[in-house]
Order: sequence, then C-alpha cells, then structure tokens
Amino acid sequence: MSDAIPPKLDIEALGRFLSAEFSQAYHPGSGLVIEEVWHGGARVRQRFRDDLIRPGGTMSGPTMMALADFAMYCAVLAAIGPVPLAVTISFSINFLRRPAQRDLLAEARLFKLGKRLAVGEVTIRSEGDEEPVAHVTATYSVPPRELR
Repeated sequence: MSDAIPPKLDIEALGRFLSAEFSQAYHPGSGLVIEEVWHGGARVRQRFRDDLIRPGGTMSGPTMMALADFAMYCAVLAAIGPVPLAVTISFSINFLRRPAQRDLLAEARLFKLGKRLAVGEVTIRSEGDEEPVAHVTATYSVPPRELR
C-alpha cells in the first residue's frame, strides 16, 4: 500500500473505535498499544506481562497469534475505516524462534486490498531484537458497503 494515501483512521480514532467495539480485547489492562498506522499498515505492541508466559519461560503462542490478528485488524481498518464486520477468514502463523521475556512488536502490511478481501502479513519481534519470532499471513473479509 502507498504511504502517500492517508489512513482512514489515525491512532486516536482507531483506539476509540476499538475501545467501543472490542472492549473485551482492547482496554487499558490488555497491554495492547497502537504505535503507528498508515494506509494498509500498522505497528502494535503487546506489553510484557507475567500472565502471558507459557511453561518454559517464553511468551505464549496464543499471545503472539492474538497480537498478529490485532495488528492485521488495525492495518485493515487503517485502509477501509471503522468497519466492525471485517473479519479474519484465513490465518497462518510460523513460529520462528523463542521470544524473549520483553514486549512484542508486530508490524502488519497489506499486500492486496480489494472490494471483498484484504490480504497481508505480520512480522512479530521481541523488543530490541531484529530477528523475527513469528511470521503470519492472513486474509480478512471486507463486508460490502451496504452492510457497513
């Protein structure tokens, strides 16, 4: 997606929308932070929390999956605007290495934004590390305008 096109939702508007529509996942105690959005992309953070650690002392797979889905949703909404009925229809994750016990950063980028589908990828890193800990590809269904 082009950086020249402004996002349909900036960080503040996206945060208000998510707090209202998805308060069960996006709330002050969740540790989720939207750091940057652009048309077709987003960078988000999952703050480190002890309750997200799995046996073996690493951030859990479900935590990384939820973070990636959240990042992708932010990227989709930055491109299409406040559409709560945009939903994940395909999600594939590759766990590449053990994440450190630090915040996780996820960057999502859309490859294709069509009338009905948005396809993209998410790369997750431990804060301070260049090497990714997980890579995700995902597809979202974008509802027709009359259902938005």
